[in-house]
Amino acid sequence: MNKKKDILIKLFLSTLYLSAFTFGGGYVIVTLMKKKFVDQYHWIEEEEMLDLIAIAQSSPGAIAVNGAIVVGYKLAGMVGAITAIVATILPPFFIISLISVFYTIFRDNVIISQMLEGMQAGVGAVIASVVYEMGSNVVRGKKVGSIIIMIGAFIATCIFEVNVIYVVIVCGVIGAIETMWNRRERKS
Repeated sequence: MNKKKDILIKLFLSTLYLSAFTFGGGYVIVTLMKKKFVDQYHWIEEEEMLDLIAIAQSSPGAIAVNGAIVVGYKLAGMVGAITAIVATILPPFFIISLISVFYTIFRDNVIISQMLEGMQAGVGAVIASVVYEMGSNVVRGKKVGSIIIMIGAFIATCIFEVNVIYVVIVCGVIGAIETMWNRRERKS
């Protein structure tokens, strides 16, 4: 029981910290979650983290919250999911509440405007890093099917401007078919 309590405390503090100091949306937090839960704590394997993030991305809602839910559930069941949700939601709730109180002051402040503009450049770099890391993991896995799906999804969204929802649905169906096929092969 003590071990689970320690995990819940670390989970709460980690997700609270990540949520409080991560700017730029869910894709930024993905890299930081990987570094914290895979590289630092070794609670989750890298490939499993990619699977959890895929689940978080394909679920409706904010990826940061969805990611916290799946990681929390993986580590400590329903209590872990709730712990991670609360820790992830608290910082943005307080920050947005504070900003809304002083909105007119923030809106017209040149320094804050410039800070936000500078942060956008940093967020772009972090998102590029996430794309590179996740893409290189798929390529390193040397699964031809996964590489084809990744390239096809990229072409569909970037060149043909297919709605991301359709791409996620198609990729999910392909993944489900591949899983059923692999299970059938193992039984044979």
